[in-house]
Amino acid sequence: RMPVSVTTVDRWQRASAAFSLSFLSLVFSITAFGSSYWCEGTRKVAKPFCTGQSNGDHCIRFNSPDANDSNAVQYIWETGDDKFVERKFHAGIWYSCEEIVNEGEKCRSFISLTPAADRGVLWLSIISELLYIILLLTGAILMAVEMCYYSTVIDRLKINAFSAVVTVLAG
Repeated sequence: RMPVSVTTVDRWQRASAAFSLSFLSLVFSITAFGSSYWCEGTRKVAKPFCTGQSNGDHCIRFNSPDANDSNAVQYIWETGDDKFVERKFHAGIWYSCEEIVNEGEKCRSFISLTPAADRGVLWLSIISELLYIILLLTGAILMAVEMCYYSTVIDRLKINAFSAVVTVLAG
């Protein structure tokens, strides 16, 4: 039979490893919930028509000297990929941001981007993320109590079982 001190140290090491992983998961989930970098990349956007004196590569020029005349036929020489510009973007649950040429970055909230009919689903996903974070926090608190609570083995096992159930519910 093993000495009591070895099993106590072993239990504490297992409890501290479980607490560390649970706390790390909690930190990552809170960071992801508040971040607007859930996905990022570039997308092709059609170039706008050049107006006024703009002579950049980020707009489509007309071959007509009288570009504002609606009677003039305007030929666009750009074809294929020349008609598009690559814009960088990043999006999260709260904001969606897009790089605008000569203006910097433009961010819009999820309320302005989501159609009114689909806002209920978005709010449901926000509530489920909050519930996930609350359950992870509860599991981490219970694991911390298990590590610091010096009582009978049965009490520790009860706390351990309840923290395991709460953590599994979070998943």
